[in-house]
Amino acid sequence: MEMRFLGDTGVRVSVLCLGTMTFGKNQWDMGDLKLPAVKEMVHASLDAGINFIDTADVYSLGESEDLLGQAIQGIRKDLIIATKVRMRMSDKPNEIGLSRHHILNSCDASLKRLRTDYIDLYQVHIWDPVTPLEETLRALEDLVHWGKVRYIGVSNYAAWQVMKALWVSDKHGWVRFQSLQALYNLAFRDIEVELVPLCQDQHLGILPWSPLAFGLLTGKYRRGEPLPQGTRMQGPLKDFLPTDWERLYKIVDVLREIAGDHGMPIAAVALAWLIHKPAVTSVIIGARTMEQLRE
Repeated sequence: MEMRFLGDTGVRVSVLCLGTMTFGKNQWDMGDLKLPAVKEMVHASLDAGINFIDTADVYSLGESEDLLGQAIQGIRKDLIIATKVRMRMSDKPNEIGLSRHHILNSCDASLKRLRTDYIDLYQVHIWDPVTPLEETLRALEDLVHWGKVRYIGVSNYAAWQVMKALWVSDKHGWVRFQSLQALYNLAFRDIEVELVPLCQDQHLGILPWSPLAFGLLTGKYRRGEPLPQGTRMQGPLKDFLPTDWERLYKIVDVLREIAGDHGMPIAAVALAWLIHKPAVTSVIIGARTMEQLRE
């Protein structure tokens, strides 16, 4: 498995990153993996050369982190573990956002669930329009200083938000974001306009999520046919349905042709396209079954 540097650090991560939204209760109709399946998936990924795993406190409201923490016992030192903070974790008023209060409490809770004393990459999940950036970034600086977090990253920010945060960090001499998670695939390429050039200029590694466009790039959706039964696009993810289906079909037509020429699954071709993008560090893949993971 090819390894690449994470942002402007000396840490190497695999070009594929195991995503964990399918771990735990069936949140957002993503999956419902229990501990035996999680252990099998984590160990199979490590055996295949994947050393990078991404989760978040909000995935199954902590259960994803908890299952991952159990699965990595004995192999923690071989892995780079990333998690996130920002989303609502309960109905209590301060269990949301990027305040110092929520960040510090959430980090401790994630460490406990993950059964580890440090997080390799701690990421802010989405923009917080209420909390001052200085408060957020100082809290992250302190977590790194205390040894609870080694590097910080950002997820789902607009270009101006990333650049503003980097400016604040530089102004105070605080740690900088080293990575950006963003929706990026052959069907959704909006980040190429501003975020990709920004990340290349500022040395942030891009970690694309949903590289198969929620399954749209697997070839299961065909012209003139209804959406397949049981697919996620009939559930909570229907808001991500494309507005230009013909454009999607044309993309899949090309993928299918290339896949046929090389004897590869369509999904593998879509992943290869992303992996070969120079700004991309690691592509986050998720699976509901071992068969999906092997593909």
